[in-house]
Amino acid sequence: MRRVRYRVAMRLDGYIAGRKGEFDWIVSDPDIDFAALFAQFDTLLVGRGTFEFMVKHGQATAAGMKIIVFSRTLQQGDDPDVTIVADQGSETVAALRAKPGKDIWLFGGGLLLCSFRDAGLVDTVEAAVIPVLLGGGVPPLPAPAKQTKLKLTGQKRYGSGIVLLEYSTK
Repeated sequence: MRRVRYRVAMRLDGYIAGRKGEFDWIVSDPDIDFAALFAQFDTLLVGRGTFEFMVKHGQATAAGMKIIVFSRTLQQGDDPDVTIVADQGSETVAALRAKPGKDIWLFGGGLLLCSFRDAGLVDTVEAAVIPVLLGGGVPPLPAPAKQTKLKLTGQKRYGSGIVLLEYSTK
């Protein structure tokens, strides 16, 4: 069955973006094969805020991936290259999982993660921990967040000091 995987870059101090959404703290590591990473997915799930950030930075499409934006304010006509849905995710994810395909990447900020986690739709949480401390920014989950127990299923250390931690939510 297709899995919904929340995969994110996170600073060691626990934030997924700077105070203004900046991501310039993410270091590159030549050992990370981004082509292989992206090849694991065929669908990208994002919230409105993340999508607007992607548009602002000229990254509103991803080659070979269907992008689904969850928003109660955007309309399908706002961007014909993506699918915009207003549901909370359960129906959309159930339909995606019923079809053959690759894994599904839950991408971006914590609001959508919370909504999907609360509905039991997230299979894995995968954090690439970047060895940077900046002391503030966007957290992976908005407060207050309910506790979710995770089980470590994988880890990998890269030469740059990045550590990829993979957890199962089940």
